[in-house]
Amino acid sequence: MAVQAASADRADRARRYLVPLGTVVGLVILAVGTVFLADPKGAANLLAGIYDATGNATGATALRNGQGDTFLAKLILAGVALIVGVGGIWMVFSGASAIVGLLKPKMQARIIPWVFVLPALTLLGIYLVYSTGVTIWESIVGDKGFSDNYGQILKPDGLAAIRNNIIWLVLGTGGSVGLGLVIAAMFDRVRREALAKTFVFLPLAISLVGASVIWRFVYEWRPASQPQYGLLNAVWTSFGGQPINWVATPPINTYLLVLIMVWLQTGFAMVVLSAAIKGVSTEVMEAARMDGANERQLFLKVVVPIIKGSIITVATTVAIVVLKVFDIVYVMTGGRYDTDVLAVQMYLDKFQFFEDGRAAALAVVLFVAVLPIMFINLRNLRQQGVGK
Repeated sequence: MAVQAASADRADRARRYLVPLGTVVGLVILAVGTVFLADPKGAANLLAGIYDATGNATGATALRNGQGDTFLAKLILAGVALIVGVGGIWMVFSGASAIVGLLKPKMQARIIPWVFVLPALTLLGIYLVYSTGVTIWESIVGDKGFSDNYGQILKPDGLAAIRNNIIWLVLGTGGSVGLGLVIAAMFDRVRREALAKTFVFLPLAISLVGASVIWRFVYEWRPASQPQYGLLNAVWTSFGGQPINWVATPPINTYLLVLIMVWLQTGFAMVVLSAAIKGVSTEVMEAARMDGANERQLFLKVVVPIIKGSIITVATTVAIVVLKVFDIVYVMTGGRYDTDVLAVQMYLDKFQFFEDGRAAALAVVLFVAVLPIMFINLRNLRQQGVGK
């Protein structure tokens, strides 16, 4: 018994020393690996050092000059990323969890949640709070200053982008939620409900860029003397009309771009609202029917008020996506033909015209525009008892 007690005591001592050591090693691996990954030439330089050590000076020189075979360098980069992303973080969390396990039970219950939440909060602080603060500061002092950066928004191009954003917000959000609600109500009564919903939900699996490429073929235009392989023009000309360059014809082009977003987001709205409709009590439905309500009244005056919270949640989620729309406009028109929106204008100012202050001002405007929608969503969640 004494031998067993002594052995357990030694194991406990070893654990007390090894656990913190493992945490420190994990932190070192994370720090060194992050610095290595941040260097664009880190993998090439490391491989060049290995070549020097093995006597391959020619290969090392070629790598340092940006030449030679970089395949091995890419493999090294991927390996380091795996070690840092999996091994280092696992060691840190395991070590920190074991350290907390050495404390008293009451302290463990208080500290252990922070062990797992704190890294996420730290990343949010760096990439969200800090970045937001830097963006706001850049919009005030960058380029020619506050008046010039924000003054561009009141110019014709800026006002046109704001107008288009409002069109996207109203039609994109209203169309997606309204159509999703109607489809959810109709499909709730069909026999092959799952199959029918699959076809509506399927576009959501496509990226915004992929959907834009698909719809470019739908809106494709060719001169009247050539065959029309764009679906819309093929149908239009079959009725005797002249081919129209849809994406270059304002203001209809903006509405056609909004249609792409509605096509994508309707499936999301349908799935969420369909689940909400199924949650409506059958007793309430039967009571309304016994009171003489027809199907239209049942839907508008019973079902819709009951699922109002879900409708608001879906609408605010879609509205945030629509306000930040970039991919569709950039791929389809690049912001030309009077289709510009704030996100595309921000991208062009930042990466094409190198007007950092103006781009930051547009980012701040988008951020401020999203805040009321987030407030509505949070208030709606509180009314439903979430987060209380």
